[in-house]
Amino acid sequence: MQPLTILFMCPHNAAKSVMAAAYCQQMTAAQQPGWHILTAGTEPDDESAAAVVALLRSEGLAVTAQKPHRVTEAELAAADWIVSMGCDLTGLVPPDTAVVHWDDIPPPSQDLLGAKQAIINHLVEFVDQLDRVEP
Repeated sequence: MQPLTILFMCPHNAAKSVMAAAYCQQMTAAQQPGWHILTAGTEPDDESAAAVVALLRSEGLAVTAQKPHRVTEAELAAADWIVSMGCDLTGLVPPDTAVVHWDDIPPPSQDLLGAKQAIINHLVEFVDQLDRVEP
């Protein structure tokens, strides 16, 4: 399979998208080393959520070094897949870009471990789908 670019988006680019990117990178690093994993938001916060950063670091996962930022046209255009976790993407997504919505993830500020498990559950299914079918 050719390398894919996956853009994980949540409104604030501070928690859900950061977690999804870290866990996706962990799950795919060995089998899909060429995949590009990006994160962005539509209404970015100033910093990533401290509890999310602490959780990921405690698990030995790399936390995106970038600060939360607003998604760019270039990131949207580069994405083979966009995973939206609560973003309004109206008018943003280029034609022929595959989009999935994971709108059932609890807010990490209220249920950090529940958010983690929901993201991992989605990722297991998503990565399996990508291993079988290209966009």
